[in-house]
Amino acid sequence: MRASLILEDGTIFTGTSIGAPGKVISEIVFNTSMTGYLEVLTDPSYAGQAVCMTYPLIGNYGVCTEDMESGGPWPDAFIVRELSRLPSNFRSETSIRDFLAQHGIPGISGIDTRALTRLLREKGTMNGMITTEDTAPGDVLEEIRAYTVGQVVDKVTCKSQGHLKGSGLKVALYDYGAKKDIALNLNKRGCDVTIYPARTPAKEVLDTHPDGIMLSNGPGDPKENREVIEELKVLYGSDVPIFAICLGHQLMALATGADTFKMKYGHRGGNHPVRDLMGDGRVYITSQNHGYAVDVKTVDPKVAVPAFENVNDGTNEGLAYTGKSIFTVQFHPEACPGPRDAEFLFDRFIDMMKEHKQKEGGSRA
Repeated sequence: MRASLILEDGTIFTGTSIGAPGKVISEIVFNTSMTGYLEVLTDPSYAGQAVCMTYPLIGNYGVCTEDMESGGPWPDAFIVRELSRLPSNFRSETSIRDFLAQHGIPGISGIDTRALTRLLREKGTMNGMITTEDTAPGDVLEEIRAYTVGQVVDKVTCKSQGHLKGSGLKVALYDYGAKKDIALNLNKRGCDVTIYPARTPAKEVLDTHPDGIMLSNGPGDPKENREVIEELKVLYGSDVPIFAICLGHQLMALATGADTFKMKYGHRGGNHPVRDLMGDGRVYITSQNHGYAVDVKTVDPKVAVPAFENVNDGTNEGLAYTGKSIFTVQFHPEACPGPRDAEFLFDRFIDMMKEHKQKEGGSRA
């Protein structure tokens, strides 16, 4: 079945439908990962977006549900150069084509994804329509341009509390669209993890006396989450250690007076170099997925200092909060997909919680 991608600037790409038929308008973004397409599809941070994979062959190892980062796919649509028709993997349970159709996700293959990516890099992220219907571009351009991602954290967050039992430190994980491997990385280090919906009041969490609080990744414009930001001000005022990833990093920055901005085309992929500014300047290769960043010029050094920066464009990749047991990163130390260079940050969080617990015990004594 024929399918088309119509961009808001009038550019049209024609290819083959690989998912559910119909039409959808979304924000078009690209991901440079060579593997991990299933983790990309099941990352809640892609809610409200259509993902173009820059690697030319997708689907060659099929769908292994054990590798999913959530219960199902979140992008509005999926865009590839070539889709493998015959996945080769003993773990594969189905094909990407069937997976997309099963979940009602439109997709398109057979287009020049290199040309699409260059266009997005030159002009910036654009809206687009993927459709299997005969559509005249002039009839839909106004509708395409009017699209906004909107409030998506409420769409992706858990509806009730979850729990991963552990015998160690007690961690409260705020789910703004959390990938499952964040909780698993804490749990495999012995942590007892309770997962909370995004709008859970800070007092409710603090009343459980957690040893630490984790703020997860998630989709959309961080500034839209006004109620969440107000609750983070309460968490910041507590003495509980906090570790935040991606959207959580941005939300904590906003809660403490800094600003965020929308990037031209964002960072999405498993090959982004990040320099550690607090240590010996070592560079880590990281997994990333974000279209917004913290404006480091608006960060008050009395509140926080830059901890990591992106080697490619100099944007902020993390903050260490002054006089607080709080550090935040823009990238994904849990990876999945992507390199695990930064997984040690979970160990740093564990050490921070242990140190804080020892100080508390000493002060009570």
